[in-house]
Amino acid sequence: QVHLVESGGALVQAGGSLRLSCAASGRTSSHTAMGWFRQAPGKEREFVAAISMSGIMTAYGDSVKGRFTISSDNAKNTIYLQMHSLKFEDTAVYYCAAGRPIPIQAMDAQSQYDAWGQGTQVTVSS
Repeated sequence: QVHLVESGGALVQAGGSLRLSCAASGRTSSHTAMGWFRQAPGKEREFVAAISMSGIMTAYGDSVKGRFTISSDNAKNTIYLQMHSLKFEDTAVYYCAAGRPIPIQAMDAQSQYDAWGQGTQVTVSS
């Protein structure tokens, strides 16, 4: 099994920046794709970004393109989500997820991921 722990969530003003981290442990060798999803109150969970642990493939949700960057550190089994120009509507619980090799066209599908973290709260004040 893969265990995921997110960190970095905080209260930040609109226009500010924040970096989330997700550390993976356990059978990480079998899970070569990791991603971020988020869920705002009263809304469905939505795709934010994903990366292959080789770093070759990345994918982003339309609402975060150009503002968020996902990266990976294989030596630390950790992925990061650098968020800039934060908006009130970015407020949500951010979840890290891991999956076995996922084709890039399916990286936005929650069903492709079989390990999930507990989430970290990001609150953007307007």
